Amino acid sequence: MIEIQNIKFNNETRPDLGFELIRLEDLLAREIEQDITQLHKVAFYQILIITEGEDKHTIDFTDYEYGPQTIFTIRKDQIHRFFKNPRTKGFILIFTEDFLASLLSHKEVARSHELFNEFLTSPKISVDHEDFKPIASLMADIELEYTKNYDEFSSGIIRNALHILIYRLFRIKVRQGATVVQHKYVSDFIQFQHLIEERCFETKKTLDYANLMGCTPKTLNNVCKAIVNKSSKMVIDEILVTQIKRLLINTTMSITEIAYTAGFEEPSNMYKYFKKHTGVTPEMFRQQHL
Repeated sequence: MIEIQNIKFNNETRPDLGFELIRLEDLLAREIEQDITQLHKVAFYQILIITEGEDKHTIDFTDYEYGPQTIFTIRKDQIHRFFKNPRTKGFILIFTEDFLASLLSHKEVARSHELFNEFLTSPKISVDHEDFKPIASLMADIELEYTKNYDEFSSGIIRNALHILIYRLFRIKVRQGATVVQHKYVSDFIQFQHLIEERCFETKKTLDYANLMGCTPKTLNNVCKAIVNKSSKMVIDEILVTQIKRLLINTTMSITEIAYTAGFEEPSNMYKYFKKHTGVTPEMFRQQHL
């Protein structure tokens, strides 16, 4: 049985907004139903802004160390977990796909997905003091509108401030040497990525995904080469391995059960496949993350 937590957007205070602001120290101190110190999947976007404290945050099995002025971008349907530290302070901005779509134009939404996509850019941004000043100012404006001044104008002010924040994060990444992909194939790649995440246990063939997208396998391979400089097969393998890791860590299923769930005809085939791509056996990986 799959035990991974799926956390959906639920803003009880402002249910129609599609956005929520939470102080990180308040979240970490809360007694809530979901255990956020365990890996969990979120059905919304998050921007995590650290203002004080040092610790780490896990995003899809990678531990990222942070200090003050660190920012994490976490996309919808990604798995992550918090480590509780009483010295950590900051903000979490939570928003839905619909809120993002209402915030930005269609072209800007496609581009913003790059900021939240671990295939295209690192989820961690370390910000220097000067660049963090306007971000802190934006956060003060958003918090003021969300908690104290909330009226018929607040939603628009929050949307615009978040819009500016996203572009400031893009600017910081570019200044730090990140390559921001501006290519006609970005939306096609993201569609391919989402299809693999949904169907990789059903099929591992590029041809099947090409048929779903209405293109040829050669075109799909060209899309992946243009955006992430990898073959379509390599992208499928990376996502499938991540999904297998999620089952290994977040379920009580046996290795044999996981192999059949992941679409392998024989458990030995998954054993070889997993070791080929990770360098360790499924059992070793599970033991490492107990």
